[in-house]
Amino acid sequence: MIGIIGGSGLGEALDALGAGQAHQIDTPFGATSGPIVTTEVGGAPVALLARHGEGHLLNPSRVPYRANIFALKTLGVTQILASGAVGSLREEIAPRALVVPDQVIDRAFRRAGTFYEELAVHVEFASPFCPALRRAFLSAGAARDGGTYVCMEGPQFSTRAESELHRAWGGDLIGMTAMPEAKLAREAEICYALVGLVTDHDCWRPRKADLDAVRLLEEILANVRAATDNALALIRGTVRAATALTGGECTCRSALALAIWSDREKIPPDVRQRLAPLLGKYLDQRRSA
Repeated sequence: MIGIIGGSGLGEALDALGAGQAHQIDTPFGATSGPIVTTEVGGAPVALLARHGEGHLLNPSRVPYRANIFALKTLGVTQILASGAVGSLREEIAPRALVVPDQVIDRAFRRAGTFYEELAVHVEFASPFCPALRRAFLSAGAARDGGTYVCMEGPQFSTRAESELHRAWGGDLIGMTAMPEAKLAREAEICYALVGLVTDHDCWRPRKADLDAVRLLEEILANVRAATDNALALIRGTVRAATALTGGECTCRSALALAIWSDREKIPPDVRQRLAPLLGKYLDQRRSA
C-alpha cells in the first residue's frame, strides 16, 4: 500500500484522488492528524492523510508526526509520497514549480523526532529521501530533480537574515514539515519521498515595490492552487511507477537491521508490545557484534 500525505494545498485536495473508507486509528503516540482514507488510485491501494488535519487546524509544530507514520505502518503502507508547500531560496526555482529534493537540513526543535525514546536506535540517514521513490516521482512528470530542503520550526516565516543564512548553507527550498516526518518513515522502514510545491521566493528576494500585502497573498494562493493541480497529476503518475518497485531498489525497508544498539533481552515487555508494529521482527534476534 502507498501512503499519500498531503500538505498545504494538496491536503485539502486529496478527495480528488478518490473516495474510500475512513479509518480512525489510535496509536501509542496519540491520534493522527485526521482520518486516514483507504482507496485506490489507478488500481493501486493507497492511504490518504491530510497532514494538517480537517480544516487545516494543525500548525507544523503541532502535527502528530509519530502517530501519522505509526498509523500508516499499521495499515500496511510500505511507501509514502508526501507533499508540502515550500518557499524558493534560488532565483532559478520559480513559483509554481514542483521540486523533488534529495537532501534536508533539519532546523526543527520542538518536535519528537524518534519512536524509540526508551531505546538506542540509530538509523542510517545520509540519503533522507528514498532514491527509488524519488526516481518514481521524477519519471512521472515535470518536476525538478534534487535540492536541499531546509526545515524550520515555524509557524512564523523566516527573517531576512535567516533566509540569507539558509541560502549560504546551500538550501534550495524552505519548508516546515519534512522533518521529522522523513526521519520517522525511515525508523518505520517505509520508503519516503517528497515533492515541494513552490509558492513564492522566500524573503531573501526583495518584493516588487508596487505589490501590497493583499496582492502578495493573492499571488501566493494562486501559486498554491496551480502547483496543487500539477502535484495531483504528478502523484497519480508516481503511484503507477511506485507500484512496480519491489523494495529491493533501496535499503529503506531494512533500515533497522543494524540500527538497534540496545540489549534486546533487556527491552521491557511493555515497550516490546507498544513498538511491535515497527521492530517486532527484530526483537527475537540478538545484536551481532
